[in-house]
Amino acid sequence: MARSNDRAKTVATNDSSGGGQDGPTPKRGGDDAPNPVWFKPIMFGLMLLGLTWIIVFYVSGTTLPIASLGDGNILVGFGILFLGFIMTTRWR
Repeated sequence: MARSNDRAKTVATNDSSGGGQDGPTPKRGGDDAPNPVWFKPIMFGLMLLGLTWIIVFYVSGTTLPIASLGDGNILVGFGILFLGFIMTTRWR
């Protein structure tokens, strides 16, 4: 049976065209770029705000946060919550 260490090994050379470790590091493009610092707090904040909106609606006996919306407060709460979850798809 052939042994893998019998093969000839290639040696990496440092030249200017190879873009090795000594060369400049490439900048990250649009899809690979990390998120800004504010992204994660806003994402989690929206999810917590939506959850809080729904909890306040139920605990207050459907009179708060906005009494004139009535059951529409559920839609507002889930809408805010949904925005936070949409942001999780773009989180890096």
